[in-house]
Amino acid sequence: MCGRYAASRRPEDLTGLFGVEKWEPAEALEPDWNVAPTKEVYAVLERPVKDAADRRPVRQLRPLKWGLVPAWSKSPDGAARMINARAETVHEKPSFRRPFAARRCILPADGYYEWMTGADERRLEERGKRKRPRKQPYFVTPADGSVFAMAGIYEFWRDPALPDDHPGAWWATCSVITTEAETSPLAVAPAEGPAALADIHPRMPLMLPPDRWDAWLDPARTDVEELRTLLEPPPGGLMRAYPVGTAVSNVRNNGPELLAELAAPELSTLF
Repeated sequence: MCGRYAASRRPEDLTGLFGVEKWEPAEALEPDWNVAPTKEVYAVLERPVKDAADRRPVRQLRPLKWGLVPAWSKSPDGAARMINARAETVHEKPSFRRPFAARRCILPADGYYEWMTGADERRLEERGKRKRPRKQPYFVTPADGSVFAMAGIYEFWRDPALPDDHPGAWWATCSVITTEAETSPLAVAPAEGPAALADIHPRMPLMLPPDRWDAWLDPARTDVEELRTLLEPPPGGLMRAYPVGTAVSNVRNNGPELLAELAAPELSTLF
């Protein structure tokens, strides 16, 4: 799954990296090292510019709220539960199939956090001594320092309780597409702990390699079976994972110090 990630790159860097043609400086977001559900996040997408005479799709950098609200939803109350869409079923789930066919985006990240239950905690849980085991957070990021381009979908929702001219009448929301976690060895693994991403969690965000960016963002591509071929996981062995402090587990904490690598996990993850 993807329940928290880091996104600290400046919009100027993202526009150049992704070939963005349009973005509004007034919509700039602060760097965020602890992105949580319902926060605003950067998304790269292609669609016509509102009210422009030229209706061609334009590549844009836009802020979207993380947690998709389907267009047909009566309220946005379930957005926090719609942060992820499974690659295996995104094309058929009622909440996701329409945006998958027509409204795809890339959600740029430095990497994502995932939590692994410590070995001692697992033993206590198995003996019924703890109901909520503590978990060791890991940060997962491309080993070469490149952007983690997460596959995403987005949707627009109209709040029926607000007038048309209200600035909050329309919600623009998104979900991260996830896939099975890699079982191949990490490019850089911690000295103590997991050797593969699947050792941490069975799911991971789907990272799109650069050669898929154009096809993924192209709104003219609507054939579902063709689009599903873009959901193939990237080659294995591109990632590194390392333990970080448990401060990231509190959404109120934020700052680059959350990405600091620990010499050893705070909680033992070895059996």
